[in-house]
Amino acid sequence: MNPSSLSRRATLRELSRWAALLAAQRVAAAPDLSLPRQERPHFGADPFTLGVASGQPRPDSVILWTRLAPQPMAPRGGMPRALVALQWQVAEDEGFSRLRRSGTVWADPAQAHSVRVHADGLTPGRIWFYRFIAGNAVSPTGRTRTAPAEDAPVDRLRLVLASCQHYEQGWFIAQREIAGLDIDFVLFTGDYIYDNPCARRLRVRSHESGQHPSGQAFSLPQFRCRHAHYKLDPDLQAAHRAHPWILAWDDHEVRNDYAGLRGDDDFDLPPAEFVRVRAHAYQAYFEHLPLALDQQPGPGGMRMHDRFTWGRLAELWTLDGRQYRDVQACNEDGRYNGHLRWNCDAVSAPGRSLLGAAQRQWLQQGLAGSRRRWKLIGQSTQMSPWGLPAPDGRRLVFTDGWDGYARERAALLGFIGKQRIDDVVVLGGDVHRHVAAQLRARPGDPRSPVVASEFVATSLTSAGMPQSTMSLIRRANPDILHARSDVRGYMQLEVTERSLNCIARATDFPVLPHSRMRTLARFHVEAGRPGPQVG
Repeated sequence: MNPSSLSRRATLRELSRWAALLAAQRVAAAPDLSLPRQERPHFGADPFTLGVASGQPRPDSVILWTRLAPQPMAPRGGMPRALVALQWQVAEDEGFSRLRRSGTVWADPAQAHSVRVHADGLTPGRIWFYRFIAGNAVSPTGRTRTAPAEDAPVDRLRLVLASCQHYEQGWFIAQREIAGLDIDFVLFTGDYIYDNPCARRLRVRSHESGQHPSGQAFSLPQFRCRHAHYKLDPDLQAAHRAHPWILAWDDHEVRNDYAGLRGDDDFDLPPAEFVRVRAHAYQAYFEHLPLALDQQPGPGGMRMHDRFTWGRLAELWTLDGRQYRDVQACNEDGRYNGHLRWNCDAVSAPGRSLLGAAQRQWLQQGLAGSRRRWKLIGQSTQMSPWGLPAPDGRRLVFTDGWDGYARERAALLGFIGKQRIDDVVVLGGDVHRHVAAQLRARPGDPRSPVVASEFVATSLTSAGMPQSTMSLIRRANPDILHARSDVRGYMQLEVTERSLNCIARATDFPVLPHSRMRTLARFHVEAGRPGPQVG
C-alpha cells in the first residue's frame, strides 16, 4: 500500500473520533410534548399526497409508512408545527370489514410528519390491507403481506429486483408494471433518489416538474424535498401500494461514490461539512421509506444491513456497501470518489473492505449457519469481475465497485467455497446493466470452482454505458454470461425448492411515457449446481 493510502487511513481514523458527534446533530429526538396536539385535524387538501408504503415483511409483522404533506414541496409539507394524531388499520379484506389490528400514532414535525408503524400480531404468510386516517382524511388502501413462518414448508418465493431510478432520466413505467405483478416483495438495492441533477442531454422529463427541485441537495429540507418529488410519481406510489419493499441503499441517496465519511469530489466539501450532509440525507431517507423503528439514524449512523426469511425455502441478507467501506484505492490526493484506473495494485491490498469487518463476519456466520435451501444476498453493485485487460498486462478497473475491493471479495467467495455453502445467489444493482454471471472462489481464475450465482438488475431509468463497451467487457470476462447496458428495467425471480428462475424485463433508453416492457432474457439456477443457465 502506498504512503498516500496510509495517510488517508490515518485521516479516517481521526475523523471517526468526532464524526459521530456531528451526525448526532440530526438525530430525531422523542416527540416534543410541549408542542400543540391536533387529535382531530381538519384538512382542506389531501394530506396523503405521497401515498402509503409497507416493508420489512416478517412472519408476524410488517412496517407501515405514510407522511402527512398536503403541500409536499412546501416547507414542512404544508403542515403546522404540531403533533398530529394518525389512526392506522390492518384488515383481512380490502373493505376493512374484518379488522385485525389498529391503533393511533403521533405524526411528529421533527420527522417531517412521517410515521412508521410496526404492525405485529399478524398471521404468517397471508395478504393484508392497510390504511391511515387523519381527522377528515383517509389514505389510499395499501396491500401487503407477511412472510411465512420460519419453519413453514414453502412452495415458492416471488420477488422483483430493482434499483437506480433517476427521476429526470426517464418515466417510471417499470414501476407501473411492477405494481401489477403477483409477487411477494420488491427488493430495491439502491439509488432510490439521486442527489444530483443530470446533464441536460440526458434529461427526459424536460418540463419543469420533471426536473429536480433545488439542483444538488445539501440540507435536510432539500433532501426531504427530493424524496417528496420522487414520491409524487403515481407509478412509484402504485408499486409501493401494491407490495412490501425490502431496501438496501447505495451512494446517490447521499453523494455519488461516497465512502464512509468521505465524499463530494465535485463540491470539495470539508470532511465536517460532508458528515453533516450525510446525516441530513440519512434522516430524510428514514423519514420517507418503510424502515424499522430501530433503524432511525443516530450517533453511530444508520443500520441498513438486515436478514429476512421465507419459511424453510429461502433466507435473504441485505448489505450496506457504503457506510463502513474504506476510501477507494489509487485516488489522487484529496480525491475520494471511484475512478477508472489502470493497474491499481492497491485494490488487492490486505485489509481493504467494502463491507467492514463486522458486517462481513455477520454475513459469513449467517451463511454458514443457514439451513434454508436458498441463500440470497442483496447488495448494491456487481460482484463478478468486469475490468478490461490491456496488451501490456495492465488491467482497467473501476475502483468504486467490488473490483476495487478484490481481496475482500475473494475472501467472501473463498469462504463460501471452503464451507461448501450451497445455493448462494448474489443480487445487485448500481451498474445500469442486466447481468447474469457465475462467481468463482477465486474471481477471474477459470481454474477455480464456481461457488455462487449472480444476477444484477439494470437501472429502472438511469442511463447506462454503450453496449459496444459492454460487449468488450463481457468478452474479456467469460464468467459474465449475459450483459446488456442499453436497456432499462428490472428482474423478476421465482424461487422453488428445485430452482431459481429469473426473467430480465427491459425497455430501451430513454424510458418514455409510451415505452413498452419486453422480456429480454431468461435464466435459471438449479439447486445444488451454482451458476446461471440460459432458459
